[in-house]
Amino acid sequence: MSVTPAWAAVAGVAGAVGAGVYIAAVADRAVGATVAGERGRAGRALGGPFRAAALWLVQGRATTERPDARAWALAPALYLGLAAVAVSVVPLTRNVTAVDVDAGLVLFGAAQALAVIPVFPNGWSSNSMLPLIGAFRFIAEALSYEMPNLLALLSVSVPASSLALGDIVTSQHHLWNVVRIPLGLPLFLFAGAGLAFWGPVDLPDGADLGGGTQAETSGAHLLAWTTGRLAMLFAISAMGAAAFLGGWLGPVLPGAAWMIVKTVALLVVLVSSRHLVARVRPERYVVISWAVLIPLALVNVIVAAAVSL
Repeated sequence: MSVTPAWAAVAGVAGAVGAGVYIAAVADRAVGATVAGERGRAGRALGGPFRAAALWLVQGRATTERPDARAWALAPALYLGLAAVAVSVVPLTRNVTAVDVDAGLVLFGAAQALAVIPVFPNGWSSNSMLPLIGAFRFIAEALSYEMPNLLALLSVSVPASSLALGDIVTSQHHLWNVVRIPLGLPLFLFAGAGLAFWGPVDLPDGADLGGGTQAETSGAHLLAWTTGRLAMLFAISAMGAAAFLGGWLGPVLPGAAWMIVKTVALLVVLVSSRHLVARVRPERYVVISWAVLIPLALVNVIVAAAVSL
C-alpha cells in the first residue's frame, strides 16, 4: 500500500474520527430512545449530538479544591490522540492508509495499551474521591482488558504470517477470520469495549461511582472526554472490520464502501451494548477475564496456528 502525504493523512484521520464519533453518538441516542419506548424521538437522534455539544460548550466548567489543572485539561486530548493513532494504521482500501507500517498491528495494540495514561490523570487530577477511585479501578483492571484484546489481535497475524494490516486483510480473500477463528472477534470487541469503558464494562466511569473519572467534569471538558471515548469505540470497530471481517474485501461495492459498512455495523453493536446488556460488577469482570476470557484467547491463538498449518 502507498503512503499518503502527511497533510492528507492528518486530514483523513481527523475526518474519519469525526464521522465515527458522530455516527456513534447518533446510534447511541437512537438505540436509547428505542429501548426506552420513545420511538417517535428516535428520528431526532440525527441532530442530538449537535444539541448536546452546544449545551456542553455553554456550560460552566466544574471546579474542585486544588486540582492539577494542566493534567486535567490534557487527559481528554491524550485519549483522543491515542484513538486517532489507532485509526491511522487501519487501511481503508488496498492502496489507501494513513500510516502504512510493517507492524501496524503492534502500533494499534500499543495505542490501546497506553489508554491507561490519560484515564488515570483524568480521575486523579480533579483531586476528588470518586474520580480517583475510578482511576484506580481502571489501573487495577487494565490487564484484564488488554490481555484478551492483544491475544485476539495476535491470532489474526498467524494466518497472514505478518503484522501488517494490509497483509492481514489480504489473507482473508478466501475466508474471513471471523469464520476461520470465530472466538477472535467477540473477545476483541468485549475487551475493546473495556478499554473504552463502555456498555457492560463501563467500570471506571460507572454509575456506582457517580460517574467515576468524569464525576467532576462538565462543559467543554466533558464534551472532549465523551468524544475521546466514542473515538476509541470507532477505532476498535475499524480494526475489527479489517482484522476479522475482511476489510475492503466484498462483492459488487467498492472496497472503501465495504470497509465503511463493516465498521459502522460493529460500531452500532458496540454502542448498543450500553442499552441492551447489564453492567458487570468490577470484581466479577476480573474473575471472568482471567478465568474465562484469557484462556479462551489463548485457545483462539492455538486454533489460528492449527488452521494455518
